[in-house]
Amino acid sequence: MYREPTVFRKASAAFGAYGEGPGEASIARLVGPQDSSTMGAYLARFDGRSVPWTVRYDEVIVCIEGDFHLRVGERLHALRPGDVIWIPKNTELVYDGVESLVFIAIAPVDWRIRLQREAEPL
Repeated sequence: MYREPTVFRKASAAFGAYGEGPGEASIARLVGPQDSSTMGAYLARFDGRSVPWTVRYDEVIVCIEGDFHLRVGERLHALRPGDVIWIPKNTELVYDGVESLVFIAIAPVDWRIRLQREAEPL
């Protein structure tokens, strides 16, 4: 089935709170499993809030604005606008940033469903 390309405008993205604790973080889900069977896409803002996570998919992050930080163990990856980082599946990390806006792409987008299937008894 053919679908038209979709344009997402930063100014009209619907951001919702992301993570807990001091500072601020928010995420706008652009492309999800209802849109694609292979990839997901998001915009995320980080300003002083650290968000720990373990990625269950391959992820690419592009820094658009500000200073974005990704901590993996003791290693800190500092990204500036235009920098790109690839994160392999099953990486434990912490997202953080200072007035940062990033674009995130993940694959596969249906990672939650795949994890549930893997956990089901045979």
